Amino acid sequence: MASALLALALLAAMAGPIGARLRRRPGLVTGRDGRLSTSTTLALAWTVILVWLLTTILLYGLTAGGGTRYFTADPGPLSSLTTVYLPLLGGPYVALIAAKAVVGIRLEHGSLAKPAAPPTGSGQRPLRELIANDSGRTDLVDLQYVALSAVTMLYVVLFFLSDVGGGLPRLPEEIWALTGAPAGAYLVNKMATRANPVVTGVTVADGAATVRGGGFGPDARVEVDAVAVPTQSDPASGALTAALPAGVPDAFTVVVTARGLRSDPFHYTPTPGAAPVQPAGSA
Repeated sequence: MASALLALALLAAMAGPIGARLRRRPGLVTGRDGRLSTSTTLALAWTVILVWLLTTILLYGLTAGGGTRYFTADPGPLSSLTTVYLPLLGGPYVALIAAKAVVGIRLEHGSLAKPAAPPTGSGQRPLRELIANDSGRTDLVDLQYVALSAVTMLYVVLFFLSDVGGGLPRLPEEIWALTGAPAGAYLVNKMATRANPVVTGVTVADGAATVRGGGFGPDARVEVDAVAVPTQSDPASGALTAALPAGVPDAFTVVVTARGLRSDPFHYTPTPGAAPVQPAGSA
């Protein structure tokens, strides 16, 4: 019990400052669009856990474990490192490297839209970005990657705490599939995602809606509550300006169509205290 409590304290001492640092300045785990990167975050989490396991085992071996004999015993405390734990770490890192390469190539060839993330008032990125696409909607592939990885991490941590002196837990070799398979699906999803336009924000003023995002192009058209409206594109900012139709409610849904592809619906809700929506041409 004492060894487990000390191991937990060491984990908190390692992960706490890292988490606090990333919360204030999340640049290490964000992508080029400024959003939290699922692959980078999970690879970092696995790295922290593996470093914690090895550090705890080292400290235990030098103190309660009896020194050199603890590490040279058969089987030793690190006997499952190459058969289980390095493959567990390998899946997330392969996904990280490959996803960065795929996204970079697709952006270069214009087959993927990655608009910059809208800023937040606190400067912190919402954790929901780990399981959401660029439009803010939950992505099932990202969700399963995060969920299965989190369960596997919990599995490793709890088994280790149950017997710290035993070294790395003797987990089934097949457990690497719980990170490898989701990482593979995550990568395939990056390759298969279509270059749909992405809406990241809508503002309303003077009877018109300004739509921000990416992947629009000069032929982009805006629909407000499924009604196509006249649309103008600003070449400088890339934003779209659309005249609001008569009778539009204060809260409405915006969809952008470009190159025959439709964006995810963006639900605009006015901020509290904002003036009611006035369609263009109304008194």
